[in-house]
Amino acid sequence: MTNRRFFAIALLVSLLVAGVASYYASAHPDGLEYVAEQTGFIDSAEDSPTSESPLADYQTSGVDDARISGGVAGVVGVVVMLVLSTGLFWVVRRREPADSDA
Repeated sequence: MTNRRFFAIALLVSLLVAGVASYYASAHPDGLEYVAEQTGFIDSAEDSPTSESPLADYQTSGVDDARISGGVAGVVGVVVMLVLSTGLFWVVRRREPADSDA
């Protein structure tokens, strides 16, 4: 199996997991919110400065269906991480000298 084919299959699987598995993700609050609710200090929480961003709270703004919205947010997250990691690897990769005799 070639590297290109392996990476294409890995990307497809990642996108499927992000888009489909997030459809079945729990709608219950995360651990910190749960503890805050149980101990009674959830009302003292302040919104994050990014709470109005397009992908806040693992949802996509403008998409009414919560499960589809979460799936879209997951796929966008995979694509953003792919672009960032590819850029980082491209910047730090080892380069051969241009006039190498070896």
